[in-house]
Parts: sequence; C-alpha cells; structure tokens
Amino acid sequence: MSWLFVAGFVILFVGLLVSIALHEIGHLVPAKLFGVRVTQYMVGFGPTMWSRRRGETEYGVKWIPLGGYIRMIGMLPPRASDEPGKLRSVSTGPWQGLIENARAVASEEIRPGDENRVFYRKPWWQKVIIMTGGPAMNFVLAFVLFAVVMMGFGVRELTPVVSSVSKCAIPAAEAGHRDCRDSDPLTPAAKAGLRPGDHIVAVGGTAAADWEAAQRLIREHGAGATTLGIERNGQRTDVRVDLIAQDMPSLTDPDKIDKNVGFLGVSPTTVVVKKGPGYVVGQMWDLTERTAVAMVNIPKKMVGVWNAAFSGDKRDPNGPIGIVGAGRIGGEIAASDLPVENKIEIFINLLAALNLAVGMFNLIPLLPLDGGHIAGGLWEGLKRAFARVRRRPAPGYVDVAKALPLTYVMAALLVVMGGLLIYADLVNPVRLSG
Repeated sequence: MSWLFVAGFVILFVGLLVSIALHEIGHLVPAKLFGVRVTQYMVGFGPTMWSRRRGETEYGVKWIPLGGYIRMIGMLPPRASDEPGKLRSVSTGPWQGLIENARAVASEEIRPGDENRVFYRKPWWQKVIIMTGGPAMNFVLAFVLFAVVMMGFGVRELTPVVSSVSKCAIPAAEAGHRDCRDSDPLTPAAKAGLRPGDHIVAVGGTAAADWEAAQRLIREHGAGATTLGIERNGQRTDVRVDLIAQDMPSLTDPDKIDKNVGFLGVSPTTVVVKKGPGYVVGQMWDLTERTAVAMVNIPKKMVGVWNAAFSGDKRDPNGPIGIVGAGRIGGEIAASDLPVENKIEIFINLLAALNLAVGMFNLIPLLPLDGGHIAGGLWEGLKRAFARVRRRPAPGYVDVAKALPLTYVMAALLVVMGGLLIYADLVNPVRLSG
C-alpha cells in the first residue's frame, strides 16, 4: 500500500468528516437562532476524544467517526395528561414503558427557565427549518463543489469533430477485444475518405448541432446511402457515405444492444468547456433526481452488498458504499497515474456526490433521520391549519415519542446496514479499475 493511497484515503475521510460537521452546523445555527437550548455539538459517536464548552454548549469530537449530532433539549413532548417536568412512569406494555422512560430522560435535561427553550414547544415551521438545516447544508456543499468542477475545471463534451477514423467494422461483441483483420469490411467513413478534423454539421440534410444529434441521425438512418455535410479546412462540402448496419450499445442504456443501427466509423473529439451557473443548476437537478431513485432502490441494492460480502459476487460499482469504501476510492484516485489536476477534480466531484447522497438520505421521512422530524413538523402545521379553518382549538404538539418503536427498529437497521457496508468495503470493495 503506497503512501499516496493512504494520503488519498485520509483526504477523502477528512472531507467526509468536515461535511458531517457542517451538516450539524446546519442544525445548530437555526436551533440557536430560534432559542432552543443546545447542550452538545458532536462529530462522531461513542466515547469523547476531545471537547470544549462554549457557553451552554459542549463542542467535541468522538472516537467513532461514523456520523454526528447536536443534542437539543425537549425533543420529546410530555404526554397530554402530564404537566411539563412532572411525568408519571406509567407502563401498559414493553413499548409503552420504553416510550415513557424516553420521555423521562428527555425531561431531565429541562432546567427551570427552559420551558420556552424546548424543541417541542417551537412553532412547527421553526422545527422544520431546524431539521432541514442539516440536509440543506449538504445540498449547498454539493452545489458549491459541483460548481467548482463544472465552472472551474470544466466539463468534457463530445463534439462532432472527427478525432479518428476506424479502418474496419468490427462486430460490437468483439469491439475492443481485437484488431482489424483482412476479412473485416472497411468502415463507411474510411471508404468515404473522412479525415481527423472534419466537422460534421449535417446528416442526410438535417443539421447536427452537436455529437449527440449527429450520432442519433446516423443510427436512425440505418444501412444505406446518405450525405454528410462537413466542414474541412474552413470549407463546407457534402460527402456521400454508404452506412452499414451494426449492433451497437444503446445510447440510453449501455447494458442493452440496439440492433441494426446505422454505423459510420468515426470517433468524436473531446473538449473541455467551462460552464455557467445555469448549467450547474440543471445538472444538480438531474443528479438529485437520480440520487432519489437510487435511495428508493437501497433495499434491493443492499441484497447485492450482502451477496458480495458473503458469497463473493462482484460488487456493484453503482451500489451503496460506506465511509471505508469511500476512503478506499479516494486512495485509488490518489495512487493512480492521472495528472494531479484530474485527481483534484475527481476528489471534488466524489465529495460533492457523497454530500448529495447524505442530504437525500437524511430527508427520508423516518425517525431517527432528519426527515422523520421534518414530517412531524409538517404534520403539526397541517393539523393546526385545518383547526384554524374549522375554527377549532389548536391541537397539541405532534407526539413523535409514539414513533419511538419504529425509530428503534430503524436505528437498528441503520446500524446493521452500516456494519454490512463496512465489512463489504473491507472484504470486497468497490474498485475504480476492473
């Protein structure tokens, strides 16, 4: 293991910890702004490695760097039949006893004068802002990091300028696995005399503004004669080509094969274009949609992680990874032969994608995730609005304590999932090569 691998692992690991710390600041700032007493701000879990108290809040780092939290007083409201701070220990079953014990523990943090500084007493919209602050911070970080890549480093785009001309037409199943043979037919591009530097501007009389348009027109034409409008040495000319039919990977799904599509036999030129803010917004929206779909598929993807961990199946490169796996990818990037600029770009892109995933995951409307508290706040606001419309007394606070059984089950699942990901990342990690 080279020192570059270790350095890359550490850099990405620290980047994730900084993201977690900023996520918690996203909760901390609005909580303090709205007057909620915050007793702890911690990065990590387990025993405390280091801490300092500033005012009423203890700031620190814990030994297990797998998350973070802030502790706000009064997260659980008392029962409607109880006065705040005077909870009765009444149990009608194992879950009810657990709920009441949790209420009692929560009430112990409330000191005289804190009655209006507890989380549950805050207006529903303040609760939503406080709990949305963490994921929002991740989204802002993702946007800023993606902007650095897309606007600073630039985006690689394919242009309809010929980079190279293939000499022969090799079947798709064999492409990339062998060189040309004498028995292979010449490509239409080679027969027509196309050269590197030719700029394809039209196919069959239809303008092609970019490579995607030119590629689509060529495929849709199928086998047969057509004309290519090209610019060569600044001069516009039409070239007759006899396209052939080939089975090619689908443009929308590389795992599928499109049968008998038109084939020319040229490669496009790749250029780096620095984009503007509008492009970043569009890409962020698209990436958010894809991340949301990936979140929905997490249960199915975790089956694949289990099989990879215990059955030796190949790890899905697009499946979930843990913090250890992300660190290993960082190590591979650092140890690769890529130019330093490209390594930095990939690091930033990866950290942006991880922030986007963390933000989306925390919005899942289940406790103990932020989304569970957000859902509780929105439900409280809806109930109060409905009561106002019907001229009824304002309902009480939404009792998130009733969801504690589901919360404990969810927390256990998260622990199991995290442990499985760490184990899989150690024994069968996602690798950038192969």
